[in-house]
Amino acid sequence: MPGKQHKIPEWTYSKITHYCAYQERCVVEVRVKLKSFGVKEELQDTIIAELMKDDYLNEKRFASMFTSGRFRIKKWGKSKIYRALQQKNVPELFILDALNEIDDLEYCQTLGQLLKKKNGEIKDEDLKKRNRKLINFAHSKGYEAPAIRKVMNSEDYCL
Repeated sequence: MPGKQHKIPEWTYSKITHYCAYQERCVVEVRVKLKSFGVKEELQDTIIAELMKDDYLNEKRFASMFTSGRFRIKKWGKSKIYRALQQKNVPELFILDALNEIDDLEYCQTLGQLLKKKNGEIKDEDLKKRNRKLINFAHSKGYEAPAIRKVMNSEDYCL
């Protein structure tokens, strides 16, 4: 009902603030957690609004932290990070802002390191097959074709 104020149980708000303070969360993750507590949907909206007001929940900050972690720790490419954030219903603007925070030079260096490591693991002697496997690997990690071409054709990257 519009206009009706929902009372947030203290234990629920306490638990969910702890959940959000432990690490950055997005709205989808918070909804899932609240659902696991048995919180009704209309009360979830009230709690989420309160979490945003109190700065426990911030999807722009979440997108930035998620992107940074997935790139630096898991070595994911931009397209894989983009799809993962889309699945979490993070607004497009926040996703694009977060992806723009990745330094282009660091991005290419990371891809180069991944490809060099993978190249050492490939047993195939045929250069075309080897390159195809490397390209497929880079795509599976979420790197885009232009970045892959740029790295594989660069002077710094030699097989």
